Amino acid sequence: MAIPKIADYSLANASALPTNKTDWTIDPSRAVLLVHDMQRYFVNFYDLDGEPMGPLLANIQALKAACKKAGVPVVYTAQPGDQTPEDRALLTDFWGTGLAADPNLTDIVAELAPEDDDIEYVKWRYSAFKRTPLLDYMRENGKDQLIICGVYAHIGVLATSLEAFMLDIKPFVVADAVADFSEQEQKMALNYVAQRCGHVDALEVVLNALQGATTQSAPAAEPLSLEALRRDVAAILMMSPEDVDPEENLMYMGLDSIRVMSLLENWRARGADITFVDLAESLTINEWWRTIEPRLTTEA
Repeated sequence: MAIPKIADYSLANASALPTNKTDWTIDPSRAVLLVHDMQRYFVNFYDLDGEPMGPLLANIQALKAACKKAGVPVVYTAQPGDQTPEDRALLTDFWGTGLAADPNLTDIVAELAPEDDDIEYVKWRYSAFKRTPLLDYMRENGKDQLIICGVYAHIGVLATSLEAFMLDIKPFVVADAVADFSEQEQKMALNYVAQRCGHVDALEVVLNALQGATTQSAPAAEPLSLEALRRDVAAILMMSPEDVDPEENLMYMGLDSIRVMSLLENWRARGADITFVDLAESLTINEWWRTIEPRLTTEA
């Protein structure tokens, strides 16, 4: 039931791009990077100096660096050691009792060690969404794209991609920043994602998208207006702006205090001299705009 030792295979061959059904592109302002299960235990089944693991580590390092530069948050998942039978449940029937609580097994590999501003979630099932705060974090921060790298492509990476799709989050799997038990299983996973639930891109394409966002002259943020407020509220609620009625009570639309704080920080950075109390006293976008418009600083 344990994972077998993984034979070397060519990452380049395994990551040959399938045909995508979508024409999705990465928008760094809407994306989160998921570094999936790159723990010593899972990585040690590979020859660390061979393929695919050697190139994989370098590719994930490059991907993470580009995401950080573009302002994309980085989330790590890692399974805990010494799981109880109740926590592990049906996984035991497939993989045995799991990892021991030993840092030599549970820690993220040194080459990809999380930094202080990265987010780390304990992972309990194949999908990174199951029993973790990932979905709440993405919704609260107006994120609806998930860039995925790590291991193993046909298990957790695929399960996470499929669940993201069912949660209306666009999964982007980076073909040469994931690895699997074999070339065949990696190709199967990438093909399934491309055809059924997400988008598969090469690292080079993803890096270009991320670097383009950092090298373009940033306009800067869109000036505040009634329509800008409407678009911002729609984004944080993961809705189309056309579906957001400026006269609708925002509480009934699912806007909670955490999302309000996120909007407040955004709008204050764009010149609105307002407080949380100002927003909390109003219930609609139109009311918010009547509060904000006379308080815009001249720089906005």
